[in-house]
Amino acid sequence: MYNKEIKIILSLAILSASVYLFNEGEIGYGIVVLLIMGLVILSIFKNERILKAFYHLRKNDMQKAGKTLSKIKHPEKLIKSQEAYFYYLNGLVLSQTQMNQAEKLFKKALSVGLRSDTDKAVAKLNLAGLALSRRRKREATTLLTEVKKLDKHNMLDDQVKMMKQQLKRI
Repeated sequence: MYNKEIKIILSLAILSASVYLFNEGEIGYGIVVLLIMGLVILSIFKNERILKAFYHLRKNDMQKAGKTLSKIKHPEKLIKSQEAYFYYLNGLVLSQTQMNQAEKLFKKALSVGLRSDTDKAVAKLNLAGLALSRRRKREATTLLTEVKKLDKHNMLDDQVKMMKQQLKRI
């Protein structure tokens, strides 16, 4: 519940230990303790459970990713970008089974603010796929044009072409 505050207090305690070690002449130990403090500060900005869920998604293990994300009880207490990625990852996990919930989560992730244009493009591509499955052709075409604008490295070209072919069939 107070995870971020505990990490800040811990990093301040580690900083004071490092200063003490530098004053005592233990330069090597002081540097090691500073590196440990850097890891604690990094964990403030990068939630370890979200990183673990990304790992499980890369391994294509949706169940483990869902379990890892379900351990985060209060996503609104995360940093904004972490909160957006929490909703994004949950949307990816639920897109296989619960389309209505996945659509809400993708929209919430986009409204909170994903950092990467590629992630925004993937979220909008999934929303376009959901709109296509519900026969909302206009919404799907606008989302697909936004995906083409956001996809600067042309990684999603095949999926966009496939969806446009499906749009022609409707």
